[in-house]
Amino acid sequence: MKTFEEDNLRLEGRNAVLEALKSERDIDKILIQQGNVEGSIKKIIAEAKNRGIVVQTVAKSKLDELSETKKHQGVIAFASAHKYAEVDDILKKAEEKGEKPFIIILDGITDPHNLGAIVRTANISGAHGVIIPKRRSAGLSAVVAKASAGAIEYVPIAKVTNIARTIEDLKEKGIWIACADMDGEPMYQTDLKGAIALVIGNEGEGVSRIVKEKCDFTVKIPMYGQITSLNASVAAGILMYEVVRQKYFV
Repeated sequence: MKTFEEDNLRLEGRNAVLEALKSERDIDKILIQQGNVEGSIKKIIAEAKNRGIVVQTVAKSKLDELSETKKHQGVIAFASAHKYAEVDDILKKAEEKGEKPFIIILDGITDPHNLGAIVRTANISGAHGVIIPKRRSAGLSAVVAKASAGAIEYVPIAKVTNIARTIEDLKEKGIWIACADMDGEPMYQTDLKGAIALVIGNEGEGVSRIVKEKCDFTVKIPMYGQITSLNASVAAGILMYEVVRQKYFV
């Protein structure tokens, strides 16, 4: 499987990264060489901090390994393959369609194939948008775009600093938050109608404790075989279509 660094468009060198920041291009992450915080690098760090972009300090050998030009000048940025939306854009989309908000919140989906598949199902199931965190998450890479089968062109995807705080904001707007968790109530016995946001957790660890505590209730997919877990994108798809079933067929 390709890594985040291999999937995303690389911008190398101080001028290239500075200009990308000035143009307000969507950037997922910036790598800075250890001990190299002088001159224009300071400007890059300051601008990235102002825009809430993740900055990581790494060894020069790491940048050398990733660099395609071999002239990285101590900095490499990774630009997204598509422009991110705001949470308000997702809510506006629901309002324009005259529908109650239906939102997918992803708490740390790191596999770009899973993210792409979830975005694809979100579009097909009529979800109004997807929310991902700035850290511990796959970004909108070329692999995500391909796995989504073009759905990233139609599904607003917002990237937020704090998932738990975003959930609180959504709850204040009258949206119920359902957390996918094996300790929850069976989805067939849970009311998922109305304004709803589904929270899907990390492929290995599930939904984090802090995020889970912010949710209104938990919901699980009944399982009857020897395997007790599902791929994150499959689980997300099943839950999305339970929302569809309750919305249109009950």
